[in-house]
Amino acid sequence: MYNNVFNLKGTLFKLLGFFMVIGFAQSAFALPSFARQTGEDCIACHVGGFGPQLTPHGMKFKLGGYTDTDGKSGKVPLSAMLVQGFTHTSKDQSGDAAPHFGTNDNLSLQELSMFVAGRFADHVGGMIQITGNDFDRRFAMDNMDIRFANTAQVADKDMLYGISLNNNPTVQDPFNTLAGWRFPYMSSELAPGPNASPLLDGGLSQQVMGATAYTLFDNSFYAEFGGYQSISRTMLNKINVDGSGRINGVAPYWRLAYFKDMKKQAFHVGLFGMNADIQPDYASGGPTDKYNDIGVDAAYQFLGTREHIWTLNSSYTHERRSLDATMLGGGASDRKSNVNRLDLSTSYHYMNTYGITLGAFDINGSKDQLLYNTGEQDAGSLNGSPNSRGYIVQADWTPWGKEDSWGAPWANVRLGLQYTGYTKFNGASKNYDGFGRDAKDNNTLFAFAWLSF
Repeated sequence: MYNNVFNLKGTLFKLLGFFMVIGFAQSAFALPSFARQTGEDCIACHVGGFGPQLTPHGMKFKLGGYTDTDGKSGKVPLSAMLVQGFTHTSKDQSGDAAPHFGTNDNLSLQELSMFVAGRFADHVGGMIQITGNDFDRRFAMDNMDIRFANTAQVADKDMLYGISLNNNPTVQDPFNTLAGWRFPYMSSELAPGPNASPLLDGGLSQQVMGATAYTLFDNSFYAEFGGYQSISRTMLNKINVDGSGRINGVAPYWRLAYFKDMKKQAFHVGLFGMNADIQPDYASGGPTDKYNDIGVDAAYQFLGTREHIWTLNSSYTHERRSLDATMLGGGASDRKSNVNRLDLSTSYHYMNTYGITLGAFDINGSKDQLLYNTGEQDAGSLNGSPNSRGYIVQADWTPWGKEDSWGAPWANVRLGLQYTGYTKFNGASKNYDGFGRDAKDNNTLFAFAWLSF
């Protein structure tokens, strides 16, 4: 019965999304519950009409525990989000892109999310997201970030401090460079993607629970330290999340950054890292796979008078692996290996309404025939290499999401057209999977309508 209810909702929203795509526009990741709570329009905290890219004001709202308010009571901390997408790849896939879909030209309900988000009590706030889609035909736990935050004076300087309880390393990060909130903020789930990336690049999303303590000192120096543990298999089944292994003990996470808000412009430079010992089969004891991630990042924003806004975001992650458990199980040729990832993006927005973003990514690392040459069409690597390289171009229109918009702050909409091109995919430009598929065959045109209310 539960699946039938969701299937009906999916069909209705798919039809609704189709008419919105052909009739007008949409988008969002600023949550209207935040706007109602603060009395501010979404562009106060977000670049481009609404999120998820944060302005300095938005960063401080997040670090402050989502608790800032206009002082008026009766605000309900509930929001919802719908994303309708259309995916076209340059060449049909060898099989269906996902259950209930074809090999190409797929219209999909990419996300239907519900949020409890905002101020819960003095110094306590958060965001809890539950998401369903056309692919899994079920609702599942998505991102969660619950915070306690407060301020103090230390050596005559302002210090903001807090604790974040979250289920996705980097989702709690206040900047726009790490995996949780990095461009592209929305991409197709029905197109082939590279088969390798560092663990910190979403490899533990929703499978873990962690607590991190953080501080922003003198509005400039940011530090965060904490750790993560795996959620039990039983609980993962209850919240409809798939697990890829169990962390042995606690996986430490850390983050350092220097941030400067100069009102009309802002920048930050930072370091981040995580170490995790993972048992792929969830068994206790025995060998583990060890992942040591370390990275650097930097970003710049020109905000000016908010008529012309330009941003630049960058991050580089280096991962050292010791795959003892995977090698023992016959899944890897070499015990020691590495994977590196570079991400760059730059965006321009006019009047927080019209935007264009250019992105580039490069993934490279050690070859491993057993690990990467899976023999799968579209997804394998004939030469056992994880190397992938490409670019992303996105144009979007956000007609609703500003103070004078229709339905503000309840209705937020963005329409986007995104093109992802590959110059290398899973180790090669030509015939990367051994079945004649080239990197450019995975070039993807993704049209989306994004509604938040």
